[in-house]
Amino acid sequence: MAQSFPLWSELSKEQQDALLRSVTLHTVPTRTVLHTGLIDCPGVFIIAVEQLRAYIHSEQGKEVTVWRLLDGDVCVMLALCMIKDVQFDIVVEKECDTSLWVISAAAAWQKLMYSSTAVASYTTRLMASRLSEAMWLMEQVMWDGFDKRLATFLIQEHLFEESNELSITHKRIAMHLGTAREIVTRMLRHFQQEGLVELSRGTIRLLDTDGLKKISLS
Repeated sequence: MAQSFPLWSELSKEQQDALLRSVTLHTVPTRTVLHTGLIDCPGVFIIAVEQLRAYIHSEQGKEVTVWRLLDGDVCVMLALCMIKDVQFDIVVEKECDTSLWVISAAAAWQKLMYSSTAVASYTTRLMASRLSEAMWLMEQVMWDGFDKRLATFLIQEHLFEESNELSITHKRIAMHLGTAREIVTRMLRHFQQEGLVELSRGTIRLLDTDGLKKISLS
């Protein structure tokens, strides 16, 4: 826990002990859904290993990824039940086998916020950052062409994986970007014709990351 929580050293011994009493370590397989919509208040997630995906979905079944949470990230958005009149309808799932600490009682985090200025400030900054990312995503969906959105996604995956070879299906990309698989396939084939990527079954190899960055910034 001490290695995963970024503010551990700023807590008093009493606060550390209180946090340890309210936290549990979970290891859950890939694609497990941890939270759905507004039906529960699972608490605060602290990612120990690997990553989570937070997304919104429509009644028609389309999905759009809002955040990716990596090692050491803290997700407080699922504990918004501790803030009166704030609701946030989102689904969270594990993208791969992941270990995470769960502070299941939102009241425990709330108490920590009241007793620690550092935690209160951190929570405010974190929520502001997540909402800013959501607004950026909304601008992308509303105003950017799909070629720019796809190029941006491929560059982000390249940075996440630290590799030019991405093991991801067209269907999975479509789920992240909230579109149809056929649209993803069509644009990827266009990128391939332009010499930006090389496609094979279940794999996309990035041949020209500078070219993709140019599209993402256009």
